[in-house]
Amino acid sequence: MTGKTCRRLTLRVEPAWDGEKIDTLLRRELGLSGTVIKRIKWLEDGILLDGVRAITGQRAAAGQVLSVRVDDGGQPDTVFPTPGKVDVVYEDDDLLVVNKAPGLPVHPGPGNGRDTLCNYIAYDYQQKGKTAGIHPVHRLDKGTSGLLVVAKHPHAQEKLKGQMHTGAFRRIYLAVCDGVPEPEQGRVEAPIGRVPASLIMRQVDPSGRPAATRYRVVERAGDRALVELELETGRTHQIRVHMAHLGCPLTGDFLYGREDRTLIARPALHSAELFLTHPITGAHLHLTCPLPEDMAALLR
Repeated sequence: MTGKTCRRLTLRVEPAWDGEKIDTLLRRELGLSGTVIKRIKWLEDGILLDGVRAITGQRAAAGQVLSVRVDDGGQPDTVFPTPGKVDVVYEDDDLLVVNKAPGLPVHPGPGNGRDTLCNYIAYDYQQKGKTAGIHPVHRLDKGTSGLLVVAKHPHAQEKLKGQMHTGAFRRIYLAVCDGVPEPEQGRVEAPIGRVPASLIMRQVDPSGRPAATRYRVVERAGDRALVELELETGRTHQIRVHMAHLGCPLTGDFLYGREDRTLIARPALHSAELFLTHPITGAHLHLTCPLPEDMAALLR
């Protein structure tokens, strides 16, 4: 992808801000972090005051228009575009929310640099003539399906990461479990740490990092249950570890339960609902994504 689309934020200087330093206005009024300001101030069109390049120490006068570039600013692309399906749930100039397919990694990594969600998004942008950045805001395991938020520029990513684990950014999951939790509604508060000698496994560990998950049984289907879960923290494999800790591992969970590919080829976990505050407009967004067929079949 070439020729980055320029995403700018503008601010008309109010009389009460007359004489304020540009740096102060960028931080206080536009919410830019020091990291973002440091990156953009070197761009030829990074910071403009009435259309003229400005420096952060310069003072602005009432009525002037401050304009700042928040996109990736001509940084070289690092994600190779690969054809693949991108199921878009929501999109604007700052955000992309997708329904991630199960079995698809989010990020390129060792041994797989071209067949990931980020590669597919890069190709989708290329085909549509879009040239936004690709900055996933939170994680989903390879096997987990459902809603994933991708920021289109570093400023949006930083603002959303700052919302994580607050009431401004809520993630609600659906899981199919082997067994029915008792009681059928509650909160698991159990620290999670690494399993010695394993690179990926986690376990409930008194010396681990604090972790809390709220859960509620939505439906019983024989010896299985559809459970709604909300994360209060974001530890690796948190839902999988906590449900196994309750004696109700996720159906198909090869690490913490019992793998049975005749039933489902992954742990039965789906990111079903998101509440977030838009990082630029402040609007409250509520997005949902229905239960995928491979999980629904487990309840029939």
